[in-house]
Amino acid sequence: MSAGGGVPPGAEARTPPAAVGGPGPAGRPPWPATELGVRAVSGVVLGLLVLAATLTGGWLFALIWLLAGGAIVGEWLAITRTGPHRPLLALAALVLCGLAAGARLGAPPAALLGLAAAGLAVLALLARPAAGRIWAPASLACGAVVALVPVLLRDDPRIGIAGPLWLFGVVWTTDVAAYFTGRALGGPKLWPAVSPKKTWSGFCGGLAAATLLGGAVAAGARHLGATEALPLAPALALSALGSVLSQGGDLAESALKRAYGAKDSGRLIPGHGGVMDRLDGFLAVAALAGALLIGRSLT
Repeated sequence: MSAGGGVPPGAEARTPPAAVGGPGPAGRPPWPATELGVRAVSGVVLGLLVLAATLTGGWLFALIWLLAGGAIVGEWLAITRTGPHRPLLALAALVLCGLAAGARLGAPPAALLGLAAAGLAVLALLARPAAGRIWAPASLACGAVVALVPVLLRDDPRIGIAGPLWLFGVVWTTDVAAYFTGRALGGPKLWPAVSPKKTWSGFCGGLAAATLLGGAVAAGARHLGATEALPLAPALALSALGSVLSQGGDLAESALKRAYGAKDSGRLIPGHGGVMDRLDGFLAVAALAGALLIGRSLT
């Protein structure tokens, strides 16, 4: 060995290859450990679970969306620092349970509206500080949309499974296509003051993909005999509106978090943050579907 512990003559210093599954080139972690990888894996797992529950329907499907609605209420109250947190969340959970059970058991609409109105009024009276008197009822309203609309669509014999599938298709396709189109094309920012990473190219990519997918779901439903499914042209228009609302819901939640200095609504979903972070766009499109259900019931 040479003086000072050097490399013997003829020997070469080599860096051992990275272990299988270990860090990649330049110390980069393997893909599943990256932010995109974690986001993709958790999104696929959640998507498969929701699709399985959608196929099953019934009380299992209702329970999943009831839990999602309750999580939205809790995260909304936490972001806006509305209190007293536990009593408000407990009251909202009771109201959501009553609404969900009543809707599945065929309770009169007047009774459901009365329960919802009472819950909104009591939350407004109890909430603190002053701004909480708006945020607390708003959280319950949003939680009720998420808890009820997918179930009402699934339970409607004239709509059935096609309704939730259309919701999922429009929202998920908008999210995925907007992400990858924006990363690939870049360009001008959509609303940098609220969401610095979103671009107009991503917005247009999500809009185009979701419009086509939503139209395909409607066309497939009609092909399988769903006479209540929209014809292609109205389905495309409604899907385009849904995509715009989905991206608007995402921006609205970003604005709310920015106003209160929050990065994520929670930490429940790896790579996505909280339930609100995952369902902000879905909430907006579900509200559209709920308005259409109410309009149809009045005609």
